[in-house]
Amino acid sequence: MSKLIITGGQPLHGKVKVSGAKNASLAILCGALLAEDEVVLDNVPDISDVRILLEIMGTMGVKVRWLGEETLSLRSPKNIEDEAPYELVKQLRASNLLLGPMLTRYGKASISLPGGCNIGIRPMDLHFKGLINLGAEMNLERGIIQGKTGRLTGSRVYLDFPSVGATENIIMAACLADGQTVIENAAKEPEIVDLANFLNALGAKVRGAGTDLIKIEGQHLLKGGRYTIIPDRIEAGTFMVAAAATRGKVILESVIPRHLEPLTAKLREANVEVEVSEDTICVNAANIEAKSIDIKTMPYPGFPTDMQSQMMAFLSTVPGTSIIVENIFENRFRVADEIKRMGANIKVEGRMAVIEGVASLQGAKVKASDLRAGAALVIAALMAKGETEIGDVHYIDRGYANLEPKLTSLGALIRRS
Repeated sequence: MSKLIITGGQPLHGKVKVSGAKNASLAILCGALLAEDEVVLDNVPDISDVRILLEIMGTMGVKVRWLGEETLSLRSPKNIEDEAPYELVKQLRASNLLLGPMLTRYGKASISLPGGCNIGIRPMDLHFKGLINLGAEMNLERGIIQGKTGRLTGSRVYLDFPSVGATENIIMAACLADGQTVIENAAKEPEIVDLANFLNALGAKVRGAGTDLIKIEGQHLLKGGRYTIIPDRIEAGTFMVAAAATRGKVILESVIPRHLEPLTAKLREANVEVEVSEDTICVNAANIEAKSIDIKTMPYPGFPTDMQSQMMAFLSTVPGTSIIVENIFENRFRVADEIKRMGANIKVEGRMAVIEGVASLQGAKVKASDLRAGAALVIAALMAKGETEIGDVHYIDRGYANLEPKLTSLGALIRRS
């Protein structure tokens, strides 16, 4: 297993280009199954999650070609192998997003319960509810999700929680259903909007994405097309926090600033300078006196759960008491024990973490427990005195493209062994 070795104490300085969004890419790749013709996607991040999903789709008969570093061609077959292989599915939570497209286009699907990061309970009940409402027969036996249907029929679906995955699955299933589907209490994340824009580019009729009420008019078929994926707001946020934590100055290029407004607001509250233009963000924390803050994670447009681990690392050396309340995933605080190994003073009580800022962190041997925990440990290592060795780097590789060269270009002392 590879490790990251980081020597801390170097403020980050320079410019960095943000890669395409992991979560948008995974949904859009699944959505490409709906197209009768070739789909070409630009700004696809070359990360392990994308590679695993492409391998799953390849075993099902999808023809996949990389046309360049970030450009991908997909052609879906007339008939598909409906069983996704367990050995691949268990590695990737987003494999559940194949259900909607497979059922609505091919009338059948068989997928093992998906894996991914162990950050808490992420049940499939809302996915099932939506697909059943559209007319699918869904069963779960011995860890295998099985679905079948004739042509789906539009329906009204109310989500008890604004689940991103369930919203995406229902949107995709509804694209080829008869009549109109209405999703109430839908997730509002930018990745939902990007998926809807992609599907509309193929001929779908999805309206209201980005609000809690989404309407889909079913079509008989979707054509091919070309589409550019949005930049990754969580990668951008991770570099913003890394700049703040190391008291550096970093300009992020190819970003959509409004997607980062919750994080920008919290960094400014912590006394970090953040300047925003049309497609760049400059974070300047040189010579600042950072202030303690409180954070509560919420569905978008609230503060993202995917950024709270990174903020925990930053706040661990901010004077005073900061509090983080995690309202989405109950296991997000597992990273606290690893940051504490580096000298942090963090107390976890249920879904609340109380962080007493210390003067500095010390390098140590630590392990990533999930993707964002890994990012948090990278930030902690960049701040710490001495050398830090981060194990289980495969979690980090799931969501960050070219992390080491990007950080090296900003002055970080980082290598993989």
